[in-house]
Amino acid sequence: MSERLFTPVEVNRLIPTFAPLMEQAMDRHRQASALQQHLQEEQARIRDSGGGRIDQRDWKARAERLDGLTIEIRMLLKEILTLGGVTKDLQVGLVDFPGQVDGETVNLCWKAGETEVRFWHGLDEGYAKRKPLP
Repeated sequence: MSERLFTPVEVNRLIPTFAPLMEQAMDRHRQASALQQHLQEEQARIRDSGGGRIDQRDWKARAERLDGLTIEIRMLLKEILTLGGVTKDLQVGLVDFPGQVDGETVNLCWKAGETEVRFWHGLDEGYAKRKPLP
């Protein structure tokens, strides 16, 4: 976590910068998940059939694409981290920024699609415990 504490206003100013990064990361994550599932299903099909044939070029291309997507996701998350945000969930698009509410250090919690940060939760809590900012 960043040592810096953000105000909601500071997070709101960063949204135009990190929101597109999160959208790209979520898209790459969806693609990688679908590709991973396809590869696992193909492995299961081969195993269940007693060793069927695969198109090795196609398999290699898909595996390389999966590696590439993984690298892209890591780079995007690193950019968000550099801004001070910690990505919590790529499916939902959750990013936390350390902040303070009533003198307590908390996470200011942003979700993809939100136009401003409106919620927070304790450092030992998660999304399910989000509370509206005062």
